[in-house]
Amino acid sequence: MKRKFLKTLLAWAIVGATGAAAQAQTATYTFSPVNQHDINLTAAYWNPIINYVYEKSGIKLNLKIGRTSADTTSYVLAKEVEFVFTNHLFSPEREQLGWKVFGRRQTPPVHGEIVVPEDSPIKDLAQLKGQDVAFAGPEAFLVYKVPYAHLLSKGIDVKPVFAGNQTAAFAQLFSGKVPASGGNSQLVEAYERREGKKFRVLWKSEPFLDLALMASAKVPEKDVKAVANAFFEMGKDPKGKEILHEVSKTIGLGQDAVFIPASNADYAAYRRFYQTAPSILH
Repeated sequence: MKRKFLKTLLAWAIVGATGAAAQAQTATYTFSPVNQHDINLTAAYWNPIINYVYEKSGIKLNLKIGRTSADTTSYVLAKEVEFVFTNHLFSPEREQLGWKVFGRRQTPPVHGEIVVPEDSPIKDLAQLKGQDVAFAGPEAFLVYKVPYAHLLSKGIDVKPVFAGNQTAAFAQLFSGKVPASGGNSQLVEAYERREGKKFRVLWKSEPFLDLALMASAKVPEKDVKAVANAFFEMGKDPKGKEILHEVSKTIGLGQDAVFIPASNADYAAYRRFYQTAPSILH
């Protein structure tokens, strides 16, 4: 009887040690997606997704977002995060940091835009000269760098007002604080669906791919693959598809955007922009 009891205790000890070891081996990384929306909306979109990734891969991604898109990118540049969803890392200088594209959302190409409310008296970009124009922030590629570069190329000197994210820029636009805003076409359409507002597009850029899922060079390849496969599995798994449906609806995406493989080569249009962009926008 005593021998049987000792065997049971030993079995429990082995199970407990195995469970503790498995828990200790769980890889944990920080994930910083660019603030395309306010913090609450950004978290509402990403938290269910990274919870699914953890369930499927066993790798935990902790969400880390700053107050503004520039704050979030500062974490990336300070090497405080290992996974990102961004388009802020394709300048020549930042490509030297070694970030690797592994995926993206399967959405139509996006455009940088300059927009006004549908009922605005402004019909031409030249009317913006000398006026305040809202932008998400100095790091925002499609919402600031692309449209501002176009304005500079046309000699239209405006006063940038940095709102922190696209949602906040549109809030300033529709409150009458600014007459125009930079925009990401995907976020412009999502805002119209979500908030019932209407825009007039004064200018639209060439197409760019949606933001990239990227991993730091310091993340082991096996962990990158596990995380990537979990993202890609979402569009095939009923539970994953339901999560994508709900979070896409939350932010106003016009489709249930699944994640698909991508590589650095897919983002050549971003690199072309920096070949001719003013140095102040690098």
